[in-house]
Amino acid sequence: MSVLHSEAPVSELGETRGIPEQGQCKDGTGLEQVTLEKVLGITVSGGRGLACDPRSGLVAYPAGSLCWVTRSAGWPGGLLGSCGLVLSLVSAPLLRKTITALAFSPDGKYLVTGESGHMPAVRVWDVAERSQVAELQEHKYGVACVAFSPSAKYIVSVGYQHDMIVNVWAWKKNIVVASNKVSSRVTAVSFSEDCSYFVTAGNRHIKFWYLDDSKTSKVNATVPLLGRSGLLGELRNNLFTDVACGRGKKADSTFCITSSGLLCEFSDRRLLDKWVELRTTVAHCISVSQDYIFCGCADGTVRLFNPSNLHFLTTLPRPHALGTDIASVTEASHLFSGVATAKYPDTIALTFDPANQWLSCVYNDHSIYVWDVRDPKKVGKVYSALYHSSCVWSVEVYPEVKDSNQACLPPSSFITCSSDNTIRLWNTESSGVHGSTLHRNILSNDLIKIIYVDGNTQALLDTELPGGEKADASLMDPRVGIRSVCVSPNGQHLASGDRMGTLRVHELQSLSEMLKVEAHDSEILCLEYSKPDTGLKLLASASRDRLIHVLDAGREYSLQQTLDEHSSSITAVKFAASDGQVRMISCGADKSIYFRTAQKSGDGVQFTRTHHVVRKTTLYDMDVEPSWKYTAIGCQDRNIRTLPHPRGGSPFAAGGGPREHRPGVNVGLSITQACSTVTASACERECVSYRIFNISSGKQKKLFKGSQGEDGTLIKVQTDPSGIYIATSCSDKNLSIFDFSSGECVATMFGHSEIVTGMKFSNDCKHLISVSGDSCIFVWRLSSEMTISMRQRLAELRQRQRGGKQQGPSPPQRASGPHR
Repeated sequence: MSVLHSEAPVSELGETRGIPEQGQCKDGTGLEQVTLEKVLGITVSGGRGLACDPRSGLVAYPAGSLCWVTRSAGWPGGLLGSCGLVLSLVSAPLLRKTITALAFSPDGKYLVTGESGHMPAVRVWDVAERSQVAELQEHKYGVACVAFSPSAKYIVSVGYQHDMIVNVWAWKKNIVVASNKVSSRVTAVSFSEDCSYFVTAGNRHIKFWYLDDSKTSKVNATVPLLGRSGLLGELRNNLFTDVACGRGKKADSTFCITSSGLLCEFSDRRLLDKWVELRTTVAHCISVSQDYIFCGCADGTVRLFNPSNLHFLTTLPRPHALGTDIASVTEASHLFSGVATAKYPDTIALTFDPANQWLSCVYNDHSIYVWDVRDPKKVGKVYSALYHSSCVWSVEVYPEVKDSNQACLPPSSFITCSSDNTIRLWNTESSGVHGSTLHRNILSNDLIKIIYVDGNTQALLDTELPGGEKADASLMDPRVGIRSVCVSPNGQHLASGDRMGTLRVHELQSLSEMLKVEAHDSEILCLEYSKPDTGLKLLASASRDRLIHVLDAGREYSLQQTLDEHSSSITAVKFAASDGQVRMISCGADKSIYFRTAQKSGDGVQFTRTHHVVRKTTLYDMDVEPSWKYTAIGCQDRNIRTLPHPRGGSPFAAGGGPREHRPGVNVGLSITQACSTVTASACERECVSYRIFNISSGKQKKLFKGSQGEDGTLIKVQTDPSGIYIATSCSDKNLSIFDFSSGECVATMFGHSEIVTGMKFSNDCKHLISVSGDSCIFVWRLSSEMTISMRQRLAELRQRQRGGKQQGPSPPQRASGPHR
């Protein structure tokens, strides 16, 4: 059974628990090896995805296939801070669905959620017990909205447009008591305070549905649900985006908004009594209390009205402008000193906490703000957070720098890049950003800097519409976005490659762009810096255009060599020091692995091919473990292969450089294929394993299982800093951690609703950071036993290096001729 788990002590809700379903030891002891510590992301696409319990102040919102529940008051960091509950909807390998809608019961004891995807479920969760208590599967394509009745006896759920079903569910009996079809796309639902009817809103659609409790409680079979359309008059052609039934003295009224920007009031007889203009281009969401009506509109606008007469009261402050340098917003005055030409994200979801008089707002750039509206004429910001608004492609951990004065970022920082055309610098430690030029800002507790790659602010906005539909695709350039990032070993430079093939290098101390070159004809899939132990300062960039550029980072990134052996997309490239030689290994969608050795030339270093291995399936990713003996490889058949280095070797980072035009070469991969590449041979399709190969001979040494599931493709492999564990991600949206030497599965984690596109272990061996196509970043805490064993191995490796027991690579020799 899926469980609602806590990640921080919550005395009111019972003792703290971990997530056994999401990170469980396989030895039968029940020891929790991995727990989800922090979620940096939100996947709300409309007003149906944000809810507040008016009694306790708990606020819930979806993040991938998880529901994040947090308290709006009383916890450090304010609303949506690091302390929270996580409701896992993934207790079985087959459940990887995105949460689309949620709502609290009136007493706050239960939370109902809806999903999208094939045969989605409506689930009810006991918040205090953190457990699923009911499940209904009557929808086929997706659940657009859900709501509890005021008595908490019934739940109403409305399907997506192609589903066209409205169900009333007696959830404690697990039966559908009433049902009917709708002909329009429904965007919202709301119950009347006396539970006699509920109202649905949608495209040219306002409908009142009446519950005859005397019939529904006596009949065990499903009865037809009686519905009557609202009398829309001249507003009949409008799209009604949200609806909310009145409260208190206005309990007989129903309020709704239109996408064209009208606030409407219907009487209990379904008559359109009055409407007012919101003076906005688009209206998205509405929240109604006894005293206020809040309307979320375009350009960050929230209008406040009096429900008794629809008189306008005030307009709330707007959030940050699109493209704001958040590192410079260190005082409240900086936030409210807007520029007249600035653009703001739309307000797409609202929920009101009547106890604290706090209004929580979600905007379509995936930012969250909480406003204190006790005094409508003096509204203040309580909390805010900013997240990626689309697929996160890559994550890199900032390296440990021996001289802290030379560090550009504080310890425990990491960097992500996304299709929203930004590179973001994160630090989740609460101790501050000491030791760097960056200071804490007032917009986010975790995000310390956003690098906007260009002035295209449209990429910052999520294009998903309520109901799971997408906005006009012609407005978005599919090639926009940063595809890969890599940090130089000394922590001074940040290389990034975008989806159009442009390579950029930023100087991290000043965050200024020091290099921009159109290096490739297609997206740059991977970047890699050579480690200091190789004796070289190189950056390699590999692309979908089948080329690898090698640049000399020590000579202002001058181009050293362009390699064109691959016949399709290159998914991974690594540097290693093996057998006293500096080597480069690459793999790709052409099922090939190329091994190259560095040779000294008059102009620098050239790589010549020493081995070429062809396998049966696409190679997606590879990594070299820290002792420089093995290379781990994952491929389309869910296998991981490990290639032992004879002596020495090391990978890390990435890069690219200018390159020649190759017409006709634009071999593409699907999203699962484009995530990364592998360097090794393939196994039989029925195997789910990783293999060990000798890099010199290409012969297989060992074979281990690489995924717990029977379906899907291995997308990413990543070894920890000590080389004891290896983490894998699969196209079925799972993450797994294995013992590198024995192949034993240590933990399996679920939670992302799209494939995991990148993952990294932290330098302190305490965390695993995963990023995904669902725009979310998950920070997983490893068990203390895992951390201790990794640190012990690291200490042993460092001792060996100090003792000179490990032979380093010799300088590249002058090439005597090509190697085949």
